[in-house]
Amino acid sequence: MTETTIHTIETAPDAAKPLLEGSVKAFGSIPNLHGVMATSPALLEAYKELSRLAVTTGFSPEERTVIWMTANVANHCHYCVPAHTGIAMREKVSNDIIDALRDETPLADAKLETLRSFTLALRDNHGRPSADDLAAFRAAGYDDKALQDLLVIFAQKVLSNYTNALFETPVDGMFQPFAWQPRAAAE
Repeated sequence: MTETTIHTIETAPDAAKPLLEGSVKAFGSIPNLHGVMATSPALLEAYKELSRLAVTTGFSPEERTVIWMTANVANHCHYCVPAHTGIAMREKVSNDIIDALRDETPLADAKLETLRSFTLALRDNHGRPSADDLAAFRAAGYDDKALQDLLVIFAQKVLSNYTNALFETPVDGMFQPFAWQPRAAAE
């Protein structure tokens, strides 16, 4: 773990202050992830912009949740799994989907399961899914736009998952009820 400051508006670098003020407006407080990222205003701004863009992609809330949670779980992100559990619940994503993603079990919906599998293939193969993975993705109804939209969400997850791994960002109180541990650690 690398020690860092969880910034407030008062302690943040000047370039990060308006970004943190935006966090307060959006969330009612500064999420710890944003407070950690504020040390690098560029990182915080990039993350917030990718977060904004993620919801403008062609993916439904369920599909975004599949991509977010698949990456979070695969990257063992102790912070983002609970945070995106809360976000998914707020967006009315079914508990069956949320639980399956958290538990790393197949999704009942074949199209969503294909999206989950493809997201894992993309991650596990460093952006080089197999021809079979790509064919299955396309057969499920996803096109080049979906492929590129997935990269936007995946990039967002790299920034947050890796920040949380490096700095062991404490999970915010509002997400504590959704605390999570990787399956291997829980066994």
